Amino acid sequence: MSAPAADVATPGTLYLVPTPLDFGCEPQPDVRLALPQATLAVAARLTHWITENAKSTRAFLKRVQAVQPLAAPLPQQTITELPRAWHKHGDAHAEAEAQARQWLTPARHGHDIGLVSEAGMPAIADPGAAVVRAAHALGLRVVPLTGPVSLMLALAASGCHGQRFAFVGYLPQDAAARLVRLRELEATARRLDQAQLFIETPYRNRALLQAALQALKPDTRLAVACGLGLPTQAVHSARVADWRRQPPTLPLDLPAVFVLGH
Repeated sequence: MSAPAADVATPGTLYLVPTPLDFGCEPQPDVRLALPQATLAVAARLTHWITENAKSTRAFLKRVQAVQPLAAPLPQQTITELPRAWHKHGDAHAEAEAQARQWLTPARHGHDIGLVSEAGMPAIADPGAAVVRAAHALGLRVVPLTGPVSLMLALAASGCHGQRFAFVGYLPQDAAARLVRLRELEATARRLDQAQLFIETPYRNRALLQAALQALKPDTRLAVACGLGLPTQAVHSARVADWRRQPPTLPLDLPAVFVLGH
């Protein structure tokens, strides 16, 4: 069966474009300190985007433009924003994939498309997996570009098990439920010898750390990686007993990744 007339012989590629981890932080360092030249070159030549947040994508492209000319001015870039519901409830459902197929229509006409989130690698601890699934279903080439992934950076710096690990997202905001969840994660980490990674909105980081020090056993290892990719980044990893005995000074107002293990 021949391809539809609207398609082209060589469809476009879906590029997974990582961005620096300094979103929302000031001052922002040179983008070349976070992303290699090859990634910046691809970002500069793309004119079609699927993004977590259109405003942050334009800000990212301005940073790219400062070091590499863009293929099209910002007002001429086509930017499609992912639904807000995907941020909170995920995109692991058929309706999301069907919608993503529509957004990938330009790729069927030969246009390369960039998938981008506010910080780090899209579709990891961020929405976008439905777009990747849809691209595979359409037979499009999917290419992840090199750049920072906060979860992997935190895990590497934690001293916890780097071969068996799980990312569990956000913990409950309710204080009692949060304590229960922390103890569940600790039990899982001990039973499976598996590091557990989780995150929180920066303004709740301090409360989450306090809850972890309250809930976890003294010999459990806890690591907190703050401001990864920033000059002010700080990572502290120690047994909970040591955290309690000598609390470190950490920039907990910055984005952070928490890792616990045994």
